[in-house]
Amino acid sequence: MGLFDKMFGTQSQIQDAFSPAEAFAAITLAATASDGYLSEEEARAISSTLSRMRLFRSYSNDVIIRMFDKLLGILRREGIDVLFNAAKESLPDDLREAAFAVATDLVLADGVVSQEERDFLNDLYQALGISCDIATQIVQVMLIKNRG
Repeated sequence: MGLFDKMFGTQSQIQDAFSPAEAFAAITLAATASDGYLSEEEARAISSTLSRMRLFRSYSNDVIIRMFDKLLGILRREGIDVLFNAAKESLPDDLREAAFAVATDLVLADGVVSQEERDFLNDLYQALGISCDIATQIVQVMLIKNRG
């Protein structure tokens, strides 16, 4: 935390602002952008994946767009670490494995996994408190899913 974060409470304001759905979406956004690039196709994949989830079913398209604008703004202004840390602090325990699974699926979907993406997923499962065995199973299933 920087000097101005302590004085103005910038980081805690971001953390307080995340609902469970925003935290979940932020995790998927951070995973997808962990290689330093977020294509329109990747953004559409995130939106499509989340729209099929029960957590986001009641969200209109406009609400989802505003949520992603907010998250992208944090990503651009504060960086991936601030976005990730705020998301993991706000994400309820019962959504942690699902967030890891969706993030893994999105990272593996294009068939190319950069070292940055590997490192991010490794950090993600540990930061979310997911056991190595569960994380390994999730990665194995997502690798099988994304073969075809």
